[in-house]
Amino acid sequence: MSLDSMTESVDKAVSGFFEPIAGWLGDVVFYSVPVAGTELPLIVAWLVVAGLVFSTWFGLVQIRKFRLAVDVVRGKYDEKGSTGEVNHFQALTAAVSGTVGLGNIAGVAVAVSIGGPGATFWMILCGLLGMATKFVEVTLGVKYREVHADGTVSGGPMHYLPKGMADRFGKNGKTLGKVLAVLASFMILFFGLFGGNLFQVNQSYAQLVSVAGGENGALGSSTGALFFGILIAALVGIVLLGGIRSIASVTSKLVPAMAGIYVVACLVVLLVNVTAVPDAIATIVREAFSPTGVVGGVIGALIVGFKRAAFSNEAGLGSAPIAHSAVKTKHPASEGLVALLEPFIDTVLICTMTALTIVIASPASYEAARKAASEGESVGGGVTITSDAFGTVLPWFPYILTIAVLLFAISTVLTWGYYCLKAWTHLFGRSKASEITFKVLYTLFAVAGSLLTLQTLIDMADAVLFMLAVINIIGLYLLAPVVKRELNSFMEYVRSRKAGETGDTDDDQEPVKTTV
Repeated sequence: MSLDSMTESVDKAVSGFFEPIAGWLGDVVFYSVPVAGTELPLIVAWLVVAGLVFSTWFGLVQIRKFRLAVDVVRGKYDEKGSTGEVNHFQALTAAVSGTVGLGNIAGVAVAVSIGGPGATFWMILCGLLGMATKFVEVTLGVKYREVHADGTVSGGPMHYLPKGMADRFGKNGKTLGKVLAVLASFMILFFGLFGGNLFQVNQSYAQLVSVAGGENGALGSSTGALFFGILIAALVGIVLLGGIRSIASVTSKLVPAMAGIYVVACLVVLLVNVTAVPDAIATIVREAFSPTGVVGGVIGALIVGFKRAAFSNEAGLGSAPIAHSAVKTKHPASEGLVALLEPFIDTVLICTMTALTIVIASPASYEAARKAASEGESVGGGVTITSDAFGTVLPWFPYILTIAVLLFAISTVLTWGYYCLKAWTHLFGRSKASEITFKVLYTLFAVAGSLLTLQTLIDMADAVLFMLAVINIIGLYLLAPVVKRELNSFMEYVRSRKAGETGDTDDDQEPVKTTV
């Protein structure tokens, strides 16, 4: 049996078994209600409302403390002797690498095709609201993290849910928190293996094949796919062995590189069409409130924009606190402030630049997609639309896009490898054998990513991840008073630093609990 026929058989067998499960799970998690002629997924409303609540609760912390957040990333408020594994900048880039990816390239194209240019406005608003949610969950992630005897750190919803619930509600809260922690670990692990690993490798391979002669090219065969999968798996395996320090070291270089390449390409297109930029911005604002050719009108544009932003920046899903928890700090809220920059970079900056580029370039594929959406037909080819938009100015852009996609994919696979490892060890223990077992398993999934599609499992992984948002945000609401105290503590420290005090010992700060 050839490799092609074998992988196709596996694909069909797995999809056939899980398709009914994925369909049922998707119907439950992404249950939608009709609103003004379009559909609103309740999970998206759940995420957006959380952003609105936390923005109000913390007095628009994402705006008032934005400059302070930048100063923290720059190291202005670093403290000597802080527990942790990486600095603020490395923690930020490690987390950003898990969210910045194909959603910023393909997802935005789909959003402006279905919801029109006005969807961009609502995407930005959702990103701004998500900054507050990210601040809350990451502050809790650092507050309740565990520092192990070897100096490594574990954090995330599997830690702050049981510990935080026990702190606030005693024994009963602790029991409930432990159950939620197990569920959270399972959901993170499942999504990471399929959505954060297999899917990323699969899509980056597909883009590489498209610029290397297609299926008839050198990489179009099963042998080429296997070679690509092994290469990516080897890179991922080597970096994973080094832990979060190694991952942060790589992503702190990859993320600026991939963002730089992509942003520069956007700027080139925008500069070439600089006279059209004001009109494009005016169109985005105007169509946010009076869209044309959009099913559901204003509500339709709003829902599409919120949906793409929520799926892109992952605010409220509980994934980012795992990476941020490894930061070197004595004040949990300091990293919470750093984390609020994440949706700003992912959604407000990169997604907006992509949308502007598409709206201004307006390639034929975009116009065709808009027409199809207005007639109620399905819209596909998100990456193609974005690539065509750049191609109006940069004919060679598909090659640059391929490099960006590869960087996006590798950094995402690495970050989700770390997330999954923490979920795995929470479920199966931190023994050396347990960790090696996981790393081998995760590496094998990377190889399979270039050979298989398993779209059904990827759809199921998406549903599982967003189930985590329900559990996580309930916990965030209940633990918000803890975050308020931590923010006040850090602001007191900032004031003391500005007044000329060293603030490096900070003896009144509650120490991080250490476990073996």
